[in-house]
Amino acid sequence: MKKLTTVSTVFLIFFSPISAALMTLCGSTIARTEESPYTFEVQKSGQGENAIIFIPGFASSASVWDETKAKFEKHYTCYTLTMAGFAGVKPQPTPTFKNWETSIARFIQENDIEKPIIVGHSMGGVMAMALAADYPQLVKKIVVVDALPCLSAMSNPAFQSAAKPDCSAMVRQITTATNEQFYQMQKMTMKGLVADTAKQALVVEWSMRSDRNTIGEMFCDFSNTDLRERIKSVECPALILLEPYFKNISSAIDSQYKNLKTAQLQYANRGLHFIMYDDKEWYFSQLDHFIPTK
Repeated sequence: MKKLTTVSTVFLIFFSPISAALMTLCGSTIARTEESPYTFEVQKSGQGENAIIFIPGFASSASVWDETKAKFEKHYTCYTLTMAGFAGVKPQPTPTFKNWETSIARFIQENDIEKPIIVGHSMGGVMAMALAADYPQLVKKIVVVDALPCLSAMSNPAFQSAAKPDCSAMVRQITTATNEQFYQMQKMTMKGLVADTAKQALVVEWSMRSDRNTIGEMFCDFSNTDLRERIKSVECPALILLEPYFKNISSAIDSQYKNLKTAQLQYANRGLHFIMYDDKEWYFSQLDHFIPTK
């Protein structure tokens, strides 16, 4: 992977759907990060014997799931997360993908949540796969919304995770940008992520409310994450919803998911990375077939 030399490069590579394909890179709050050992804030809503856990993507708020949650909370108890340091939630020191995964698994166990369905977008989708692979006894089903097991392998098929990646340069690039530089870059980036212009400003706001150090640390750690082999351990059904662009490189996508034997790959008809906003009718149709409400 080429060295990233500017803040804009970092985020354009991470967020742009085309670059991502070419790189690999409602209710009451029950567990706030400042009051508990969990690495997220969570809202519990709805009612039902079965549960759904919603995990948002990079620098995103739990609000990204508002419409999805409203559809299912009549039949399910919903737990909607915002990760520490993202979208105004208090950051925690030394965030890592693995620590966040472990914290979610512990939350499920300590709150006696019986085999929830995990729904994740982007980085949250990768988290859903990791949980299903590492804790197969905890998870009933997963829905992965526009995510890949290893983004970095898209540009380097021989990619291997580093034991201890050095994130200092990336964190420095992000944290030293001025607020105006960061804002303008986010505005430009979100045009390539969200086709729905009404939602672009909302997604930018979440990024602006996120902790820059957490963004840098997690971007670096996430880009070092490779689940291509680990997903062999996934036993539960897995619905994979992908943006239309990925049809153009379907052979590479199939290679990414070849070890996830339960995967059902589906490509949206239109839109960009935020499928739940850009192809809403198709998105809900897919969920209706996969998540029973009767």
